[in-house]
Amino acid sequence: MDVETESVAIRAWASGRLVFVELTDGRQIAFPADRFRILSEATDDQLQAVQLRLNGAALRWEELDEDLTVQGIVAGHFQLPLREAA
Repeated sequence: MDVETESVAIRAWASGRLVFVELTDGRQIAFPADRFRILSEATDDQLQAVQLRLNGAALRWEELDEDLTVQGIVAGHFQLPLREAA
């Protein structure tokens, strides 16, 4: 029987159009903001205002009224397809 541990963040930040998440197991992951509808229209300054919520189980952008679960991000559950490089 496999027991999955829930991924929880200890830190989150944005650099350019990428959002980074550091997990309790030491992994650092990043995803393009453009993979989510609301984040894709956010300014770089708005993206940098990311906060951890629910003891690290969620990311929150207050000004944008956007919440994402860390578990969903780790599992690759994105709203929009990856844009092709120009």
